[in-house]
Amino acid sequence: MSKIKVIFDTDPGVDDAMALLFLHFAPEVDLVGITTTLGNGSIDTTTRNVLYLTERFGIDAPVARGPDTTLLGDAPAPADFVHGKNGLGDIDLPATVGRTADPRPAFQFIIDTVRANPGEIAIVAVGRMSNLALALRADPEIAGLVKQVVIMGGGFGYFGNLGNVSPAAEANIHGDALAADEVMGGAWPITVVGLDVTQRTNMTTEFLKALADDGGEAGRFIWDITRFYEDFHHKSGVPNIFVHDSSAVAYLLQPSLFKTRTGAIRVITEGLAIGQTIQKPDGRGFPPSPWDGRPSQTICVDVDSEGLRDLYRRTILRGA
Repeated sequence: MSKIKVIFDTDPGVDDAMALLFLHFAPEVDLVGITTTLGNGSIDTTTRNVLYLTERFGIDAPVARGPDTTLLGDAPAPADFVHGKNGLGDIDLPATVGRTADPRPAFQFIIDTVRANPGEIAIVAVGRMSNLALALRADPEIAGLVKQVVIMGGGFGYFGNLGNVSPAAEANIHGDALAADEVMGGAWPITVVGLDVTQRTNMTTEFLKALADDGGEAGRFIWDITRFYEDFHHKSGVPNIFVHDSSAVAYLLQPSLFKTRTGAIRVITEGLAIGQTIQKPDGRGFPPSPWDGRPSQTICVDVDSEGLRDLYRRTILRGA
């Protein structure tokens, strides 16, 4: 069976690191590149974290650095109370990393890789959409050459889930709402894995401890970085960690775990509700609106959480 060629667009981040290991150990994935974006840390921090992770776990994929600003301008300070000051739960990290980044900016790396592999590249994007939007601006034709785009972001109101940085907006989309709106309007097949399903799936302390016991170095690493992350959830009144970025990887690997809905998507780019994601469902009639002429995209509206956790555990244990 041919493998899925994947570019992982990411801002590690505890849950990003967990998702990267999910991709790395998935036998059906050929990880052909990793692009970085700011978000859970500065671009210096997130790029360093990716280089560290690829070096530590022997991930043979080039790493390309994204910009230090968003399409809307300067970004707010990273939420280090969620992921720690170093982005990886404040575990001890080496002073230096031997690996270096690809000389191309992330958006150009995406363009070059897609054009070299037409119809074969899946992009899994679990941070701000800045790199994807810049690639689309520079070379709009790549949208027709991408196999699929899976995005962790947004929320569409299922099970009451709309936002986690405001009542209306999820962090990845809120962080560069203009980029997200441009990406959702691109002529590439997108699936959005939002809070509607990522907050339906959690990992308990017992689940994570079992990974540490049975999952070798990767399992122990996941346990270590999630201590800070779990504490944040507890302080927020959430008993277990949500499974955000790894849910996007799970959709790529086993979409049958999810229920979906299709329709054009817009992102609010200014004002009180900046970052809100709104889908016009296919088959519904409305007066003329800004959703008209936009491509129909897919959102996830429910998930088999137990099946997702089982898939994650089985995959990580492959590396033990």
